[in-house]
Amino acid sequence: MPHILIVEDETIIRSALRRLLERNQYQVSEAGSVQEAQERFSIPSFDLIVSDLRLPGAPGTELIKLGQGKPVLIMTSYASLRSAVDSMKMGAVDYIAKPFDHDEMLQAVSRILRDRQTVVSMQAERAATAKLPGGDKSGADNSNGEIGIIGSCPPMQDLYSKIRKVAPTDSNVLIQGESGTGKELVARALHNLSRRAKAPMISVNCAAIPETLIESELFGHEKGAFTGASAGRAGLVEAADGGTLFLDEIGELPLEAQARLLRVLQEGEIRRVGSVQSQKVDVRLIAATHRDLKGLAKIGQFREDLYYRLHVIALKLPALRERGPDVNEIAHAFLARQSAKVGRTDLRFAPDAEQAIRHYSWPGNVRELENAVERAVILCESPEISADLLGIDIELSDIDVDEFIGLAPQQSSASSTAHEPTEDLSLEDYFQHFVLEHQDHMTETELARKLGVSRKCLWERRQRLGIPRRKTGVASET
Repeated sequence: MPHILIVEDETIIRSALRRLLERNQYQVSEAGSVQEAQERFSIPSFDLIVSDLRLPGAPGTELIKLGQGKPVLIMTSYASLRSAVDSMKMGAVDYIAKPFDHDEMLQAVSRILRDRQTVVSMQAERAATAKLPGGDKSGADNSNGEIGIIGSCPPMQDLYSKIRKVAPTDSNVLIQGESGTGKELVARALHNLSRRAKAPMISVNCAAIPETLIESELFGHEKGAFTGASAGRAGLVEAADGGTLFLDEIGELPLEAQARLLRVLQEGEIRRVGSVQSQKVDVRLIAATHRDLKGLAKIGQFREDLYYRLHVIALKLPALRERGPDVNEIAHAFLARQSAKVGRTDLRFAPDAEQAIRHYSWPGNVRELENAVERAVILCESPEISADLLGIDIELSDIDVDEFIGLAPQQSSASSTAHEPTEDLSLEDYFQHFVLEHQDHMTETELARKLGVSRKCLWERRQRLGIPRRKTGVASET
């Protein structure tokens, strides 16, 4: 059972979070400050530390150093997201904005613990390899410089490890992943790290070639093989002889071409369209797809024997939304590249852009991110690139609090809720308690900012929960 330490000075949040995690089979300890955590526990003994950023005394980021490498998840309000990004640069594994809903917290905890286990397994594997004769003596070297792909999250580190193992072989490789995730980059890395690196790598997008031409494009044709074939021509497979053939979107390959490709893999030879003679070729095949080839094989839309020939080694490329802080690192790399193209050195992402980049789902993956940054660089007239300029389809400032704390409309009036926090309050009560506790000495603008919502959302939530605005004191701000 994973052991989690919660460091949070607000009793409501700390106790509710403890119960939430305990209900989901986690062992939990808690403290109200960094000092209390140090006095009561051996911090490196925990599997995960969940800490508020702003605490009495030392900030939550102190736990990054005290944890000696154990993952630290920082909790913060939207008012201090810039500090949250800074905390990640200091070594926090991720941050989560308050108020948040139960599922969001549980997903973050589960992901971090899973990624941590992956890292531990990889380190053990490298240590075991280093002990073998001629084994890698680099220990926990996570460098991916020779691979040329940006990102250091655990799923990518696992991918880099597999690339290094697979590249020196001649085995066929199937790269799976959503469109725009960078499958061709992985193929290029496999080629560059192989013994074929000095030979050509021929890339073919199977979806971009008309079905009537794909066989002659791949395998070549003889003079007179079909109307318009006025001369013989070598195909792309032949051009890749001695090197690597990368077939992107192989799921779009017609069945007739699949049969010819299978012959290349089985016999190591091709026959041009219109020819009766075969010729040997030495080609390593790397294929990529975003489709379920096994499922297509079951319904007869992809040859099952070709699928198993391709599936000797399968590499799974994670979607950008699954890569955590990698997305910001990639965005900064694109920003530097595009800034250089237009001759600007002053451009940077505004805090709202950093936050939007991190939390947008990026359905188009890395390709969509690159296009968004390129567009923003071209259109930006000031040094700061805002979230609006990136064209990201989320509005952080106007997100309803429902998205974070999962509140359901309640019929109870404000008078039915006590101002004093109790151990039985849950995260769903946080919004209501916070407003009642602070509305006498905070303006509506201040309340909204602390809760990370717009004033409009704050007003709508008051209406739904039956919490009227006070008409006296600072809360009467207009």
